Amino acid sequence: MTQSHSQVELDIHPVAGRIGAEVRGVQLGADLSPATFDAIRAALLRHKVLFFRKQDQLDDAAQEAFGKRFGPPVAHPTVPVRDGTQFLLELDSEHGGRANSWHTDVTFDLAYPQVSVLRAVKVPAAGGDTVWANTAAAYEDLPQPLRDLADKLWALHTNDYDYAASRPLPDNEGARRYREIFTSTVYETEHPVVRVHPETGERTLVLGHFVKKLVGYASVDSAHLVALLQGHVHRLENTVRWRWQAGDVAIWDNRATQHYAINDYGDAHRVMRRVTIAGDVPVSVGGQPSRAIKPAPARKDAEGNVAKDAANERKAA
Repeated sequence: MTQSHSQVELDIHPVAGRIGAEVRGVQLGADLSPATFDAIRAALLRHKVLFFRKQDQLDDAAQEAFGKRFGPPVAHPTVPVRDGTQFLLELDSEHGGRANSWHTDVTFDLAYPQVSVLRAVKVPAAGGDTVWANTAAAYEDLPQPLRDLADKLWALHTNDYDYAASRPLPDNEGARRYREIFTSTVYETEHPVVRVHPETGERTLVLGHFVKKLVGYASVDSAHLVALLQGHVHRLENTVRWRWQAGDVAIWDNRATQHYAINDYGDAHRVMRRVTIAGDVPVSVGGQPSRAIKPAPARKDAEGNVAKDAANERKAA
């Protein structure tokens, strides 16, 4: 099918019914025309994740330059960037880069990324697919009483979550070192379980493996509620699965999706490189913004100087 936007037609082929589309005939780069880029942006908001085959013209620098078309790129808060790049995160299966549990990127940060751009550098002969889930469709699927409850819930997200509980840990030094780096600075942030998308107005669920617990609930009750809501996110009807080829690029709206990198390829080597674009602070259905807990949020005075500690000044939900 084709989709017209600003007099540009993209060759768009939906991959699944509720999420995901392949865009053909476009070579990604910083020099895309404004009309073509606007059409890609509109398609991204509609389909949540876009796939582009045969993007071999992109190297690290070109991927970063293209990412800037979506907004200011941001480095990962704790993991160092790839050597020779400004913002690029390398996910190497031989060094702990196996994200095989459901998550939205970096939700332990206050203004987590709005968009992620992932490029396949080396892929296994079989296995290593990635699955995405539509968190707006998941919210719409909830029975009305459960929606009403979810609208009021807040969750504490952290990068120092229980890895062993969420996924099996590979028994190698690279994976252990990766976790040490990942948690070198502990982040904790309270997000609404339901945020309002700043561009589409959709309500989306903010969950995934960085959730430590629901605010104001006992651990057992929290775990049951999170599991219930999370189960709606990754219902197969809300997902799309992509079989990678080297040179592929996937772009997803990180405010309306979760994803899962399937770890089914044993000792085969898988290398992906990701650029993330600065996001906005989520806002609840009731209009309340998310709250940073750790590190203590900086506060500036009227002259623009950073005050020492505003951790105790956050308001209750």
